[in-house]
Amino acid sequence: MEKAVLEYRLWKGNEQYEAIYHFDRIDYEQVFSRRECEFFVKEGITYKQVSSAKEEEMFIIYVEIFEEAAPEEIDLSGKGSMKLEIREYNPLRDHPVMESLYLDNHMQVLGYIGSTFTYFHGKEWKRDSAEIDEDRMVYALYVTATGLDTYT
Repeated sequence: MEKAVLEYRLWKGNEQYEAIYHFDRIDYEQVFSRRECEFFVKEGITYKQVSSAKEEEMFIIYVEIFEEAAPEEIDLSGKGSMKLEIREYNPLRDHPVMESLYLDNHMQVLGYIGSTFTYFHGKEWKRDSAEIDEDRMVYALYVTATGLDTYT
């Protein structure tokens, strides 16, 4: 199967960028999942996506530093699958995890993070943002309740 090349570049201001992470052989589906994420966490630094591009055969995600913190622990309970956390967007409560899904591939991840609305616990939730956290080896989808009860 054909692989892609992906590079993360840090915005330094005045249209200056620095390559910070490079992936030579990455699945296209993973590139597209990563491009769908507004946030990227690596080595305790949360980066916010500024834009993305394709230069010849390389995909590029441009980022800026959003915040820094100590790296969190990895959850190995779903080893062998991709973990997706569905989190309520609520900064006052540290964005509580509502559901943890263990998925087989990046297309399944895209099915969730690429959707405007999802349905959990009998309610409709609207997508706020998504992130890939490489420190914890997890994707996270942040959602807010729309007020629609799906049990009716």
